[in-house]
Amino acid sequence: NTPSPSPTSSPTATQTSSPTATSTHTATPTSTPTATETCTPTATQTHTPMPSPTATETPFPTETPLPTETPPPTETPEPTAPPTPLPLPTPDGTLRSLRVPILMYHYISAPPSRANAVRRDLSVSPEQFEAHLRYLQQEGYSTITLRDLSLALQRGYPLPEKPIVLTFDDGYRDAYENAFPLLRRYGFVGTFFVITGFVDEGRPEYLTWDQIVEMDAAGMDMEAHGHTHTDLHNRSQDYLIWQILGAKEALEQRLSREVHFFCYPSGRYDVQVIEVLQALHFWGAVTTAAGVDHQSDQMFELRRVRVHGHYGADHLASVLNSYLYGQ
Repeated sequence: NTPSPSPTSSPTATQTSSPTATSTHTATPTSTPTATETCTPTATQTHTPMPSPTATETPFPTETPLPTETPPPTETPEPTAPPTPLPLPTPDGTLRSLRVPILMYHYISAPPSRANAVRRDLSVSPEQFEAHLRYLQQEGYSTITLRDLSLALQRGYPLPEKPIVLTFDDGYRDAYENAFPLLRRYGFVGTFFVITGFVDEGRPEYLTWDQIVEMDAAGMDMEAHGHTHTDLHNRSQDYLIWQILGAKEALEQRLSREVHFFCYPSGRYDVQVIEVLQALHFWGAVTTAAGVDHQSDQMFELRRVRVHGHYGADHLASVLNSYLYGQ
């Protein structure tokens, strides 16, 4: 029954008069075998048998990446705001005590001719500073960061045989001009505490953001010293958050890494300051109290050794030996 309508449906005489396979082949270019003739939608049928199975399968694999490509735009802001802050490294349950000198420098430049006694006392000339570094290198000291010290105290991470931390308060311009090149020459690392508000104001005697970024990229440790270097003792919580978090975020935004350590302006702090630092995921803070002994349960009261302006290499050696060996 099916074959007879098919010749009738073709108006041409060629369809009826040619029963041969050649005749069917002549009509096939447009509508393929006679079996396909039954399904009249020739154009649809021609596309479906050959390309359709593969063509319809192919879009799905190519469509699959699109959902995975969509999240990256939402992920992009992550680097600007650093990843979820890492809290203080989880202590392993062991109370530790380590004897590590943390030197405290301020200016690495000769004081002006009319400088007062305080400025002179805080100023170590580049020549003196290089003599200090030469002595430390000859004596086998290795510079570490406060992060290294923290991990050693909290988790028992190993430290070099004679570790020492070199810190520089306030972020003066001479830190970039004088301290930074000398530290690199001797293969040492320094920790620089920056007053971010002064950098924002572009004060000529302080570091610029470009210099801070460059020093950080070269391996120096740039940490927070408050937004405007004001006394944090006996302040409201809101004020503390503005001073501490403001400095932390300003640094993290430029450096694209977390800031873990704080230096108390003028060494002034109280319990509330420590609580705010802990809540903001700081790992520790340095004081101006003298000493070289640190405990794992006192990370926010790290002691330091002040380097005075008149210290030559011999004087520094004498002070270090006194603290470390009681000599």
